[in-house]
Amino acid sequence: MPIRLAENFRAIFYAPYYATHALGFYAREGVEVELLTSSNPGDAVPKLIDGSIDITWGGPMRVMKAHDQDPRSPLVSFCEVVSRDPFFLLGRKTARPFDLKDLPGLRFASVSEVPTPWMCLQHDLREAGIDPNVLKRVSDRTMGQNYAALKAGEIDVMQAFEPFPSMVANDGAADVLYTQSTRGPTVYTAFIATREACTRHRNEFAAMTRATAKMQQWLYANPIEELAAATAQFFPDVPMATLVSSLRRYRDAGLWARDTAMSKPGFDRLARSLHSGGFIARMPGYDECVEPSLS
Repeated sequence: MPIRLAENFRAIFYAPYYATHALGFYAREGVEVELLTSSNPGDAVPKLIDGSIDITWGGPMRVMKAHDQDPRSPLVSFCEVVSRDPFFLLGRKTARPFDLKDLPGLRFASVSEVPTPWMCLQHDLREAGIDPNVLKRVSDRTMGQNYAALKAGEIDVMQAFEPFPSMVANDGAADVLYTQSTRGPTVYTAFIATREACTRHRNEFAAMTRATAKMQQWLYANPIEELAAATAQFFPDVPMATLVSSLRRYRDAGLWARDTAMSKPGFDRLARSLHSGGFIARMPGYDECVEPSLS
């Protein structure tokens, strides 16, 4: 039977996962993988617990949260793919270069669809000596709604992932003010499974990790247009030129890991961000949340 792999949600920064599947890297490692869609972030995690899927990808923050709520949680992460924060701050540039310390004086909309982008940004603000609670922040609208509000002049700055930065470059609506990947290594996406599944499917998961490692080598060795061509089927509403621009911006930023080992500094950076924002009550341990034998 094939390994049932569920996506987290559809996003361009997950392109390496789609490329691994579309370009046959799994098949060449001798493992059959069925890729299942998911409409909402986090929907796949309960399915791991009830056994209706075998593995998913997503933020290690979900594993950290699970262990924060229950130290006996069976969830673990392995095989790092997205190693930096893929979000941006978009707004109009001024004569003076943007600084995070400018944000309290601006009308700002953060991402509402998932918690990690704001958790990371609020931690960066704290490190810059800014209390995130003083921001005039809109926190309950989608990125699409915020984009419309930005173009209408109703907000000054919005937080978003690609393709929004490429879209604002095309239509002249705004500029990229801050690139959150510059915060440094932050383990953003990896495979997630239960420890029991890691034991039962060890050979298959190891093959998937090898396939991912070979995809990572391919990713940085080939023209970005080839990645766009391999993954365009997953983003039918994104024009090819926009997809190429989005993928190039991410690769140039070093967003995607060059090997599958789960970075301890990146893990700690994410954990500190979640803890400082109150998303988790205690700092998680690397060994309790990561299955290193599969990385």
